[in-house]
Amino acid sequence: MRRFLVIGVIAVIVAVAGVAIAIAATTGGSSSSTTSGATVSIKKLAGAGRVLVDSKGRALYRSEQERNGMVMCDGACLSFWRPLTVSGTPTKPHSLAGKLAIVKRPDGKRQVTFNGKLLYSFKLDKPGKVTGDNFKDAFGGQTFRWHVVHPAGTSSTGTTSPTSTYSDPGY
Repeated sequence: MRRFLVIGVIAVIVAVAGVAIAIAATTGGSSSSTTSGATVSIKKLAGAGRVLVDSKGRALYRSEQERNGMVMCDGACLSFWRPLTVSGTPTKPHSLAGKLAIVKRPDGKRQVTFNGKLLYSFKLDKPGKVTGDNFKDAFGGQTFRWHVVHPAGTSSTGTTSPTSTYSDPGY
């Protein structure tokens, strides 16, 4: 009888753990998730106002130098700036006015653009934080200036002074 009780308790624990894992997988396991699976959404972040974020709640950025879908952030640049890539069609909430599209990167990956601007997350950001706005850096002789991306018609409520500068020594 006691053995059946122990087996029953173990079965209940396994079932509860399985349900918890399933819930975490469905919700992303984090309260910073902003939408139900959208590639890009809008979130109000302290010091930055309403900005575009990825599905994990990380702010999205664009560089001043990349225009008309021309990918310039490659090689060492990718150690700090992570392209927002997808395998399928990017999605956004209905409340986000603007166009999401895809640009093929030199490595063959499909990078998401918003109104023609290539989207990146900043390696040093945490979900809900903006630390790369107006960041200036240089990689392989190319200088970049990065800006957090705002939905059409909005701007930053925080400062726009550079937070930091980095230059790749070219090793």
